[in-house]
Amino acid sequence: MTGRTSLPPLLHLLFGLLAASFSLPAAAFDVIQLMNDLARHKGGRATFVETKYIALLDKPLIASGEMNYIAPHYLEKRTLKPKPEVLILDRDTLSIERDKKKLSINLANQPEALAFVDSIRGTLSGNRAALEKNYLLMLSGNAGKWELTLLPSDQKIASLVLRITVSGNGNQIRNIEYLQADGDRAVLAITPLAEKP
Repeated sequence: MTGRTSLPPLLHLLFGLLAASFSLPAAAFDVIQLMNDLARHKGGRATFVETKYIALLDKPLIASGEMNYIAPHYLEKRTLKPKPEVLILDRDTLSIERDKKKLSINLANQPEALAFVDSIRGTLSGNRAALEKNYLLMLSGNAGKWELTLLPSDQKIASLVLRITVSGNGNQIRNIEYLQADGDRAVLAITPLAEKP
């Protein structure tokens, strides 16, 4: 006997568990977690304000209205001001109604346009695979306040868009910014509307 008292086996186990819990890193917020959070959001209504900064114009163009999203394929953007316009994305069909004229486009025949649309739809639905087909994803922040940057990985898309930055809180997207290759940019600020009981 050396004069040291030995700890009971239960205390050894307790100290071992405590040491292990302090050495385990906290679960990091990553693209997988963000996509899972976004995928749980099944849609809803929101108001929007879209501000377009165009180099040829002295002042930005500002439009506002309402949006309706039903996961995973339906998005309606109804501009009320300054001029009424309805844009509906339903699967691969984009419909635009303006000045009593209606135009429908099959996006399956327009890969660059489809890739741009998928940046919105893929983010709203938390579809990482759809996003990574055409973009490199870079995430910063945490689950409470995050920013996801989409950088085009396809040269044809990069010739149109330099980057798309999406930010939000939890599973709600609050802001989408598009920086075009020509330097013009658009910022879409989104405010969710409370659902009626």
